Amino acid sequence: MPRSTRDERGWFHQFIPFIALLLAACSAEQPGPTDRPDENPQYLSDWNMFAVEDGVLTLSEGVTPYDLATPLFSDYALKLRTVWTPGGAPARYDPDDAFGFPVGTVVTKTFFYPMATQEWTGAVTYGAEHTVENGAMALDGYRLIETRVLVRREGGWTALPYVWNDDQSQATLKRAGAIMPLTLFRPDGRGEDFAYLVPDANQCAACHASDARTKKIKLLGLKARHLNKASTFDPPFNQLEGWMASGLIEGDIGDAALIPQNADWSDETASLEARARAYLDVNCSHCHNPNGPADTSGLDLEPGASGPAMGACKSPIAAGSGAGGRRYGIAPGAPDQSILVFRMETDDPGAMMPELGRAVAHEEGVALIAAWIAAMKGDCG
Repeated sequence: MPRSTRDERGWFHQFIPFIALLLAACSAEQPGPTDRPDENPQYLSDWNMFAVEDGVLTLSEGVTPYDLATPLFSDYALKLRTVWTPGGAPARYDPDDAFGFPVGTVVTKTFFYPMATQEWTGAVTYGAEHTVENGAMALDGYRLIETRVLVRREGGWTALPYVWNDDQSQATLKRAGAIMPLTLFRPDGRGEDFAYLVPDANQCAACHASDARTKKIKLLGLKARHLNKASTFDPPFNQLEGWMASGLIEGDIGDAALIPQNADWSDETASLEARARAYLDVNCSHCHNPNGPADTSGLDLEPGASGPAMGACKSPIAAGSGAGGRRYGIAPGAPDQSILVFRMETDDPGAMMPELGRAVAHEEGVALIAAWIAAMKGDCG
């Protein structure tokens, strides 16, 4: 697994009190959420994680925004991620798995797009990241689509999807999910109609059940390797170290220089290997791991996997027509002969991967994985 090479991290501990004060000073004025041990409110606003008023989204007091070194691709949607714990109680640190958040924790992920036209017609585009600054995010020119809520109950995590209304004033619980017809305009002007899927509660749960043995919902993004990055919200600090300083994480963290760290897939100063492995980790490994829902495929796309387990010269086990007529998961030096690339670029519902969460191809992601495979040495004989 990739490790941080930031040798100067020792300075961080000298500034913990200062960082904690800085983080506290950034709290939004919106009143904080309240614990809801049994309720599944009909309206998103009842969670009080944030408020939308006069074209501005404002985080509530105690709600922490975060982002990932490499985010999951979801039809080019932008995302605002937040977490709140009751009374600011800390999560238990784990170097490899999701952090252990206390009962009552609420995690949200809001999906939104830049509008391609001034009036809302269902036309969307994509571009630079857009997020909260000092606890607030302007929504002019953007369209809120959905917010997914994960709440930690005594018996485990509960997943709830909320869909935003036409006037962008409220989101309503839609347990059955929703399908929204949109048109995506790429930067070169190409337009592509697609059906944006808001997953139902069962689909949310299935994606987060990354261990097929227990089938329990788990957090996917709230892991050290995804959070260990320069902070978007409190520069110039490291995001994960800021969480340590603020008390949002506790436990035996050990040497900060050894905390796992994924690359930013779009950072061309990082190695091609690190970028590709980070992309496959966040987009695929929650299913493609030795104990995941896709274990019958025999494909492991976690950071430490290699060789046939990772797909190199591996013949498909259960791909069927999803193999696209190609013989190997990864054919070194030959992306156009690799099943992995085919399944990422196709829009055939019976063959494309991931099965949920995308209706259009991530052209930039496909190009990255194709370049990684093209650079591999050797052949499959």
